[in-house]
Formats: sequence, C-alpha cells, structure tokens
Amino acid sequence: MDRYETFVEDGTVYVGSDDGPLEVAPLEDIVAAAGGPAWTITYSEAEKERYAGMDTSDEGLVVDVVDMLHAMTHSQRFVDTLAAHPTEVPADDTISPRAGLFVGKLLENLEHGVA
Repeated sequence: MDRYETFVEDGTVYVGSDDGPLEVAPLEDIVAAAGGPAWTITYSEAEKERYAGMDTSDEGLVVDVVDMLHAMTHSQRFVDTLAAHPTEVPADDTISPRAGLFVGKLLENLEHGVA
C-alpha cells in the first residue's frame, strides 16, 4: 500500500499524491491551529488509572510540532479525502476545511504517536 509524505516548501504544507503535491495550508496556520510549535506529552489521572500498566515515562517530553508534521505519512484514502476538502477559509473560521482535517490528524498523532 502506498503512503504519501508530508513536506513543507516555501512556508506551505503539502502532501504527496499520485497527481503531484497537494497544497494543504501555510505552515504558520497549521502550527497555530495545533496550539503552537511545541507539544508536551501529558497523561490525565483518569488515563493513568484506567491503564495502570501504561508506560508514562515520556510524560513531560516536549515534541516539536513541525518535526511531527514531517514524520507523517498518509494513505491514499486520506489523501483523496483531503483533496475533496476546500482550501478557502470560511468567513467564520481561521483555517480552511482541508487544513482543519490535516490538523485533526496532526493532533491525533501528537496525542497518540505516529503509527
């Protein structure tokens, strides 16, 4: 199964596709939507209680958001879904639907790691 890489060129985030680079959004918009350039790994007390055997030794580790973004690869299905979302920013929002979908996956990877 093919995987498509994420890359940044001239300050814009792109995802590879069979049709060439797919523009996502400006890097600064992605980083801002993710909460800033750094992500600190934390575990709630509820998580620690529910998963008592979970290794939490990485708690407090700070992850670079841009490094995580560069580590992300995507399935054909995700790329197709991303391409179907518009890049225009709605008047009542700060990022486009395409960028929002991408940021959602980025946050999931920050919270759970890159699989």
